[in-house]
Amino acid sequence: MKHFKIMDIQELLKKPLWQLTTEEFLMLNKENSSENDNKFSLDPSSKKYVYGIDGIAKLFGCSKPTANRLKKSKKIDAAITQIGRKIIVDADLALKLAKTEKQVESNLIKKGVNLVKSITP
Repeated sequence: MKHFKIMDIQELLKKPLWQLTTEEFLMLNKENSSENDNKFSLDPSSKKYVYGIDGIAKLFGCSKPTANRLKKSKKIDAAITQIGRKIIVDADLALKLAKTEKQVESNLIKKGVNLVKSITP
């Protein structure tokens, strides 16, 4: 493959796609991908999302009714964004909140605190 100069690249960009040779097309594609790699690096710490009750069920490995009860329990409310019928859940935060909630409940049980809320008339 021959080396193209910046001037050649500018001229190639003005050329219609159907007139490009395979070599020219691949070179432009390579140039474009190397520029995009610098702009958008995949960050391993980027957030992961699941969508809907199905997504919650898959995330926690439970049934859809259980996932629905978990959502309604407000235990993972901070991880949920709902716009109309669309449910978007920050997966990492939901798992963290559920783990924290479970730890709090187990600590209360160890201390002998009754988790059933008292009903006052």
